[in-house]
Amino acid sequence: MTSRRWIAVAAAFLAAPALAGCAAGFDATTNKAYAPNEAQVLIDKGAYGKSDIHIPQAFILGPDSGAQLPWRGSAPIYLNILNTAGTPDTLQAVSAGNMGTVKVAAPIQLPSNTLVNTGKPSPQLMLEAIPKSLRGGETIKLDLQFANAGVVSMNVPVVTRSREFKDYPPAPGATAAPTPTPTPSATAAEEGH
Repeated sequence: MTSRRWIAVAAAFLAAPALAGCAAGFDATTNKAYAPNEAQVLIDKGAYGKSDIHIPQAFILGPDSGAQLPWRGSAPIYLNILNTAGTPDTLQAVSAGNMGTVKVAAPIQLPSNTLVNTGKPSPQLMLEAIPKSLRGGETIKLDLQFANAGVVSMNVPVVTRSREFKDYPPAPGATAAPTPTPTPSATAAEEGH
């Protein structure tokens, strides 16, 4: 084989994986909505969004890693909401079933095709009177009541204030986990005698 043929064979061999990726088509897994972190994305019956409401990120900010939110405590709810309808909408109320009450500072206006973050500059939604201590990793079902889109339900995770969430202000009343106290080992006690 000549060196030109070797180069052509090597080029075809190296290009095969890239060309195979092009054949994935419109149903490729890279075309599906996904959550790049543990925050939730609104997926309803396999489709992204519901009733012209898209929520690319939703989470309840829990305690620092190793701490807990106390019983009857509160936690901010962070939602990014995109209203894709041709008319404005309003998030009027949120309920959390038996996992506490949700205080909405004021109805949240959702202009058409504008991403709204309910946590900036300060949280507008607060989960209050939580009936049990939360450490992070739990999921709470929220029912979001919109003026036009109706009720949109989704399971929202409680995330710890670490990694990409570490710069958020701490949840009110979060308490650190008790620090273990060292106990002398048997060999250390024997060596002292």
